[in-house]
Amino acid sequence: MAPARTPQEAYQQTARAMQPRRPILKNTVLAFLVGGLICALAQLFLSYLLGRGVPQKEALAVTSGFMVFWGAFLTGLGVYDNIGRVGGMGAALPITGFANSMVSPAIEYKREGYVLGVGAKLFTVAGPVIVYGLVSAVLVVLARWLLTGRP
Repeated sequence: MAPARTPQEAYQQTARAMQPRRPILKNTVLAFLVGGLICALAQLFLSYLLGRGVPQKEALAVTSGFMVFWGAFLTGLGVYDNIGRVGGMGAALPITGFANSMVSPAIEYKREGYVLGVGAKLFTVAGPVIVYGLVSAVLVVLARWLLTGRP
């Protein structure tokens, strides 16, 4: 004899049965293609800079800035949201996705003014990431200094 189910269990089972299946393979392929395209564009720009004689260290920094600029610019135009809708994590993971995560809240709260809207919301999502990265870097340098005697 099967145990009696509660109404909540019956509802959850019915809800699971009615949920549409997610196209995992399609989403994975699209994320791979979109992320790969973003990275390929960055690589093309980096190769161009290196071909023009820019030292590698500077070329890497300029390429990062270039990609952040384009991520923020396309977010401002409303294009990056469409790229993200198609590419999912493939659009969110590269540095352009980081730029998108900083600019999106600022655009959303622009009507509240430049100080209380844009300024306050600019680092809503990215702020904790920046703080975590900064604190982690300081702790690593401190540990290295304590262990090796040099920062």
